[in-house]
Order: sequence, then structure tokens, then C-alpha cells
Amino acid sequence: MLPDLSYPATAGDWRARARRRLPRFLFDYLDGGAGAEQTLAASVRDFAAIRLRQRVLVDVGAVDTRAQLAGQDCAMPLALGPIGLAGMMARRGEAQAVRAASSAGAPFTLSTVGICALDEVCAAAPAGSPPPWFQLYMLRDRSAVRALLDKAWQLGCRTLVFTVDLPATGQRLRDVRNGLAHSGARAAALRATQVLARPGWVWDVALRGKPLTFGCLTEQVPGGRDLNAFKAWVDAQFDPTVTWSDIAWLRQHWRGRLLLKGILDAQDARAAVDAGADGIVVSNHGGRQLDGVPSTIAALPAIAAAVGGQTEVLLDGGVRSGTDVFKALALGARGVLIGRAWIWALAGGGEAGLRELLATWQREFTLAMMLTGTTRVADIGAAQLEPGPA
Repeated sequence: MLPDLSYPATAGDWRARARRRLPRFLFDYLDGGAGAEQTLAASVRDFAAIRLRQRVLVDVGAVDTRAQLAGQDCAMPLALGPIGLAGMMARRGEAQAVRAASSAGAPFTLSTVGICALDEVCAAAPAGSPPPWFQLYMLRDRSAVRALLDKAWQLGCRTLVFTVDLPATGQRLRDVRNGLAHSGARAAALRATQVLARPGWVWDVALRGKPLTFGCLTEQVPGGRDLNAFKAWVDAQFDPTVTWSDIAWLRQHWRGRLLLKGILDAQDARAAVDAGADGIVVSNHGGRQLDGVPSTIAALPAIAAAVGGQTEVLLDGGVRSGTDVFKALALGARGVLIGRAWIWALAGGGEAGLRELLATWQREFTLAMMLTGTTRVADIGAAQLEPGPA
């Protein structure tokens, strides 16, 4: 039986709320991973195994959690990572999320396959706040890539998060079981049954949240306002032939900061530096691509040792609290991107829920600094960890 969630306190509490509110196929789309979900489980488990070194009687009356990520001032070293279909999880979800993130002093990253268009998200951001970051894939249609880059630049985006670990979609078995991987009447009927079981979602998102289109791609995708036509186009656009030379092409066409997301190997991290990336995101795509690869927190130390002095190293995957943010920094990251945690909060409580989650994490991160005797983000490192393997 689920606990009383009148006052959600953790990312897990928000997950439980999201599960109650979303149709099953949407919740499982967010929650699930590839294969047997071993990597997904390891991402959380490996964070839990890290032990912090508590210190006492240190003057921590002036703890400063501020940091810079991709040249942007942040209240703490955290950004909201890209989530596809966020606008299906809450009404105009990406617009709500950018408001919450901006109020918390955190960058927001818009997914190419978000529901809200980039201009809607930029307009939703509070006046004077930095523009969102923009996430993109390498598509077979390079003219579509150029058009998306140009649009993002025109709207003020200066940080591009480029996903490099998606030559094809991973085998996500929950999506198979829920009919997302199938077409036809049987799959449609299964999804319709799950939708009808969530009348609150139908009213708030499906009816009041229109248009439910892929806002960033309506100009590029033939029939882009039809979800089935979009899926067929995207399936054909994932490009398994992409190599580092394509990243060099991208570097020539993007004048802003370039972060490559999906690095899990030190050799690839060095190649990213050589290709001109301004930073990397150590990521296994939330355990959604290849089951059996390491958790990102396990892969981080070797990558940080290899390139941390040359480029900005960020991490995503398995981060479930402000204390986890601290642990990632102690193992060599400059900051983290979060995914499931923020979309669970948005799905479970809207903009207010996401604001509450980020405020909780700010308190947790501050407390971790205080109880390890650390007053500046720049001082977080191996000295704040108990000896032994992560």
C-alpha cells in the first residue's frame, strides 16, 4: 500500500504520486529502462553505497552553494535535463518546468521531442532569467538539424546539449508490454483503457493541455502534428552512421557552448575534448539504452581523472537527492543534470511540486556541505568521502 503523500518529502514520494496520476504507459515510459533494468537499478544502488565523511566543530555559518554550469550562474550545481514528452505528463509541462527551474536558479533543458515549442518555453521563462538550454540528436536530415540550431540561436539559446548515445532506441520492455512499441487496434485499445483509468489526467492534460504536438519539430516533420507520423519519422531519422566527424561538423555550425551527453568511457571523453566540446555529460541515458553498462556514478571517477582538467564534466543518472548531488561532485563532477526526479514531481504536483522538490534538494545539498565541514562548492572533493570504493 502506498504511503500517505499529503506532504511528499522525497523524489520517491513524487514518483508514487506520478504513478497514481498518469496512465500506465506514460508512467512506465518515464520510469522504465532497457532490458531487465539492471543498469537502471545500479544507477540508484551505486549512489547509495557511497559514504560521506562527517566532520564537526567546523565554522559552517556561511555555506555558499552557488556554482556555474556551462557559464551560467546557478543556485546549486544542478540543471534540469531533457525529458521527451514532458508536456504529456503535466499540462504544458515544459513551460511549467522552466518557470520552476528559473525560480530555483537552475538551468532548464528543452528536449527536441518535447511537447511545447522552444518559443513557448522561452516566453514562459520569467523576465530576466537566462534562456533555456536546448537538446538535440544527430538526424539523418542534416537540413533539419541546421534549422533547429538556427531557431535555437535566434531565440537566445547559447548552450546545446547534444545526445550521442542514440544510434537506435534501446529495447524498453515496459513500452513493449504497454503497446507503445506496437501499432494497430489492439495496442490502441490497451492504451485507451489505461487513459480512461486516469480521468484527472484526461481533463488536465489531454483536454486542457492541447495542442499535444511535438512543438520543436512541427516545421521539420511531415505530418508533425500527428503522433504516429512523428514516430515513423523519428524512427527513420536516428542515424547509426554518425561518427566523430559529424560532431566536428556540428561544432562548425554551433557558435555557443556544446555539451555532449551520453559519454560513459574515458576514451570517448578524450575524443569529445578533441572534437571541440565545451563539456560532457557522463550518462547512460537513464539506463534506457544498453542494459548491463555501468552506472554513471561508477563510470565518473575514471572520466573525471581523464578529462576533468580540460573540460566541464557533468553527470546524470540515479541522482535522487541533494545529497546525491554532493556525492557526484565529490567524485569529480562539476554538476549534475536530473531527469526522472523532476518529471515525477511535475507529473505529481505540477509547477508547485517541482518547486518544492528543488527547494528540498537545495536544503539537502546545503546540509551535506555543512555536515562535511564544507563551505564552498569548489572545495567538494575526495576529502569529503570515506575511503574505499564508491
